[in-house]
This record gives sequence, C-alpha cells and structure tokens, in this order.
Amino acid sequence: MGFLNKLFGSTNKEEVTMANEKLNIGIILGSTRQGRVSPQVGEWVKGIADQRGDANYEIVDISDFELPFLGTTEGTEPGIAAWNQKLANLDGFVFIVQEYNHSITGALKNALDFAREPWNNKAAGIVSYGSTGGARAAEHLRGICGELKIADVRTHPTLSLFTDFENGSDFKPQSLHLDNVNTMLGEVVEWSNALKTLR
Repeated sequence: MGFLNKLFGSTNKEEVTMANEKLNIGIILGSTRQGRVSPQVGEWVKGIADQRGDANYEIVDISDFELPFLGTTEGTEPGIAAWNQKLANLDGFVFIVQEYNHSITGALKNALDFAREPWNNKAAGIVSYGSTGGARAAEHLRGICGELKIADVRTHPTLSLFTDFENGSDFKPQSLHLDNVNTMLGEVVEWSNALKTLR
C-alpha cells in the first residue's frame, strides 16, 4: 500500500472531510445609506443561491456592525472584532455593489479596510448595479480584491437602474440575469473550494 500511495497519491481523512463540508458564502451588502436597494438585490441573489444547494449562503449587512471610519477611533468598538470574526468564518463572498461617482461606496471601502487576513485566499463574485450596471465600481473593487488576496471570479452580473428597477427603487430584475448569477455562483464555489486548501 505504501508503494501504491507514493505512485498514485493518497487522500487523507482531513482532505475528504474538507471536500464534503459545505462552504459558507457571505453575500455582502455594500451600502449603508437610507433608502438603499442593496437588501432587495442581496435577497434576490440569496434566493437563487439557496436553490443550488452547493453551499451555505447568508446575507452579511455591513451596517449591522456599526464600523467607525478607519483611523478615527482607538479601534476598540465591538463591531470591529465582530466584523473580522464574521469574515473569518466565511469561505467566500458575493459583493452587492452599487456605483457612486464611478466607484464603490465609502462604507464598503471602509469595511474592506477594517480586515486583512480574514479576506486572504478566498474567492468572491460581484453583482453590481447603477446607471451603467455598476461596471466602474466593480472594476475598482477588483483592484482592491487583488491587494487583499481575494480571487474575484470573471462572471459579473450587471444590473441597470433603467431596466431592472422601477422608479429607481423597486427591484424587478430581468430574467436574463438568472444564468449569469448561477454561473458566477458556480465559479465562486469552485474557487472557494480550491483556495480552502491554502488556508
């Protein structure tokens, strides 16, 4: 058996357990402003994700953690530790991103900056919205993900304020986005599984 294991490789119990455990994927709402629509988009993505059965998906609302602006306090607020612990317990992410002035929100950038290691060697997908589908915000986020060692997947559902929302506030997505969301989620799960071996 020892020779065969050397020749063909072997799978230990820990590797089998890792492969059989469901991943935990956080759907991160990237806005905290009054009247935001990110909860509607996040629940829509989670509804699609839950039907897949390939991971445990949960909504993670950065507003729940009441993070101060980075560097303006001593950093002892309980929300900071809770935020880092939440991220540490996740294997991957889906960012719900809205575009403000051609970039991501200040609240999301602040939340990204409040952690380091909990982001590392994990995968993320991006669902964006805005007047141009939030594409420019998503591109900025990709650059930040690279610095935080987050592997962002290629497939990127983009939602238009003109065709996927009524009056800019009621989210009514076109059915054509369903395939893109499922493809993106599949990529996040595959990459998250692969990167788990690095942690």
